[in-house]
Amino acid sequence: MDDINTAMQISAAGLRAQSARLRVVAENLANANSTASGPDTDPYRRQVPVFSTYVDRALGADLVEVNRVTLDPSEFSMRFDPSHPAANAEGYILLPNVNPLVEMMDMREAQRSYEANLGAMDTMRSMAASTLRILE
Repeated sequence: MDDINTAMQISAAGLRAQSARLRVVAENLANANSTASGPDTDPYRRQVPVFSTYVDRALGADLVEVNRVTLDPSEFSMRFDPSHPAANAEGYILLPNVNPLVEMMDMREAQRSYEANLGAMDTMRSMAASTLRILE
């Protein structure tokens, strides 16, 4: 039963990490079309979750977590819109460095990883139930 508990804890850590990743992707998508508030300010900058592993000594297993969320240093795109309040002297506004296509691919990958961990947990639950039935 300890092995089943360990497997459940590993899958639970994966679920938490992918859930955090999905929250970051959702925030990026929500701000994909936002603009800067003024000509001298930057628009929303894409966020990127950074995963790390750590050893849970009580379980004797490596677990995954979102260690931190960093900002994507890539360039902002520009659009000509001289009537916009955030336009610079040349009439350009800065747009976020968020590519919705990339975010959708990240979302799909996170969703699949989440589902894989959920499936592993379901398998472990079934195995634990079968073990209990055998022991009865």
